[in-house]
Amino acid sequence: MTAHLSRRTLLGLVGAGAGAYLLSACSDDESGDPDGPQTINWWHIQNTEPMLPVWAAMAQEYQSAHSNVTVKIQPLENEAFKAKLTTATQAGDPPDLFQSWGGGVLKQQVDAGLVKDLTDDVKPWIGGLVPAALQPFTIDDRIYGVPFDVGMVGFWYNKDLFARAGITTMPTSWSGVLDVVRKLKAAGIVPIALAGKDKWPGHFYWAYLAMRIGGLGALQQAAKDKNFDTPDFVAAGERLKELVDLQPFQKGFLGAEYGSPDGQAATIGNGGAAMELMGQWAPSVQASSSTSKKGLGDKLGFFPFPAVDGGKGSASEVFGGGNGFAVGKDAPAATVDFLKSLLTADSQRRAAKTGAVLPTVKEAAPAISDPNSKVVAENLANATGFQLYLDQAYPPAVGQQVNDSVAELIAGNKSPAQVVKDVTQVAKSQ
Repeated sequence: MTAHLSRRTLLGLVGAGAGAYLLSACSDDESGDPDGPQTINWWHIQNTEPMLPVWAAMAQEYQSAHSNVTVKIQPLENEAFKAKLTTATQAGDPPDLFQSWGGGVLKQQVDAGLVKDLTDDVKPWIGGLVPAALQPFTIDDRIYGVPFDVGMVGFWYNKDLFARAGITTMPTSWSGVLDVVRKLKAAGIVPIALAGKDKWPGHFYWAYLAMRIGGLGALQQAAKDKNFDTPDFVAAGERLKELVDLQPFQKGFLGAEYGSPDGQAATIGNGGAAMELMGQWAPSVQASSSTSKKGLGDKLGFFPFPAVDGGKGSASEVFGGGNGFAVGKDAPAATVDFLKSLLTADSQRRAAKTGAVLPTVKEAAPAISDPNSKVVAENLANATGFQLYLDQAYPPAVGQQVNDSVAELIAGNKSPAQVVKDVTQVAKSQ
């Protein structure tokens, strides 16, 4: 997911240097000498409350304890980050520490020799992390990134709006989701908020439907065969078209971004739509994007993506991913040690208490206080399978085509059959 705190598109676009946090003296002197002056250039996408000040504080604390180290932070909105990182990696000059979701994008960076192999460096402490969280960052049994957050995509809904529409039980099937949409529309309520402009939120629907119809094996086989032109993937598009035909999205959704003041998260946070399909970061972005800066509070609920009647996939298989950090090839010696400081149990507890992060350090799990985050964590703990966002799991060009083609389907410009042909064509060209 291009995605996506994994995929968190957050409020505000930070331009080149604008709004960036520069901690301590601004020196770019880097040294191979671990005791010499070192500057760590750190790019992340937590560019609003609640995690922006938390990361800044942790960097300041590290600098205070290491007088020879300067941490230069550049917080970037998700889409701006991806564009800037692409430019940097194409030039062979990645930042020292940067946001990563693992998967196919990280593998491409590994193959290009742009990131450090962290396996030996993290061996003394990596055992304290949830094993599943490491999967997207492990390539050929070597670790190239460290996750600080892990979670899943599911439906976040407004309890008051559901009650107003007479919905008392959560859907356990796709047909049940469609019934919920019909009831909400009948009550004069916008059923779903969607960031059509950003594209990646739309791919969540198609990917989950493909999982439920074909099972995890279908997604893995498609990647292996470079062929998405199968009945299961076509059926996923057909089921999504059933939803689209109900016109469930907010007015102007095709031009809506995820984290902007009038975008998907704000629409939910301000009570303008009844639900969204989004990752574990949804409550915090809803809050930071809402007019009140508080979001829905205890009016917000969560339910997992349901089964599809007749499908081969189980409702206990989850789709999601984690946020993590990779280390650039020329990063100064202190970078991995600084990364370790972000992953201590204490640091993870601080992050978890914001409600924006589901910690990957096992010892920090009790710090999850938000009721909805606990529900997400329970679903993850009971999951029988896990699929990384398709726009991260697959090679970048394939992931981008998934996003583009699904967006065209949602806009009414492409058929389910055309979607799979387009994705297959790109997959075979890789």
